[in-house]
Amino acid sequence: TECEKEPGSLLWIFVMVGNIVRGMGETPIMPLGISYLEDFAKAENSPFYLGCLHTATVIGPFLGLLLASFCAELFVDIGSVGADEITITATDARWVGAWWLGILICALLNLLVGIPFWFLPKSLVKEGETNEPEEASEKSVASLQENDKNETKQTMYDFIPFLKALFHNPVYMLFICITVLQFSAFDGMISFMPKYLEQQFGKSASDAIFLIGVYNLPVLCVGYFSGGLFMKKFKINVYQAANIAFWVSLLEYLLYFAAFWTVCDTSPVAGLTVSY
Repeated sequence: TECEKEPGSLLWIFVMVGNIVRGMGETPIMPLGISYLEDFAKAENSPFYLGCLHTATVIGPFLGLLLASFCAELFVDIGSVGADEITITATDARWVGAWWLGILICALLNLLVGIPFWFLPKSLVKEGETNEPEEASEKSVASLQENDKNETKQTMYDFIPFLKALFHNPVYMLFICITVLQFSAFDGMISFMPKYLEQQFGKSASDAIFLIGVYNLPVLCVGYFSGGLFMKKFKINVYQAANIAFWVSLLEYLLYFAAFWTVCDTSPVAGLTVSY
């Protein structure tokens, strides 16, 4: 009993703080990126550009899952433990992959990708318009900066009333509820499907992550891109887009219900489904 010691480490705090900082850096990309496109793109090209933006947001997780699949095949103590000293394989329940390696690689890539953002201009000419003279451009930039200062002060006082108005907007709140439901279903699949593949089909963690990425995310990329291209080509307005989204989502949920008829035999578990 003297040698028994409860395992404990505070290193998880570093992972938590890192994820908080990562979230703070990633959150502005979608709202500010969409506003950036809406302000400087033509109305008929904006849906296509938004489709490309959402396609890129799916390609990232797809590449991340492929990287996670590669890292899961490597032992967690890679570099400090020789390959000949490892006596278990990736399909063993005791196997722990090099989860930390993907975080370091993605952190380095995020740093490199963030550098070009420092060189974006303060103001752009709207797509399809001619360039303004240099003096007029300087005056417009100065006026924009002055307006930004005034708007910042005004926003601090109007934030709470504006937030209340949003919460009382039925269209906005319905959209938020739908988005929460869609992302909760998608996150549930991403979280639990790999473990299901491991237990039900005897796949390793690396193979399960790879299958999730290959079978799901490329299809989402095609959907986002084709949706944006379809809206650009046929100049779909907001009302038509809402109707299309409703019927396509209804078809999607009906297809998901078909999964209830896909039943697999339960794997034998000693002490639970079969005796010891």
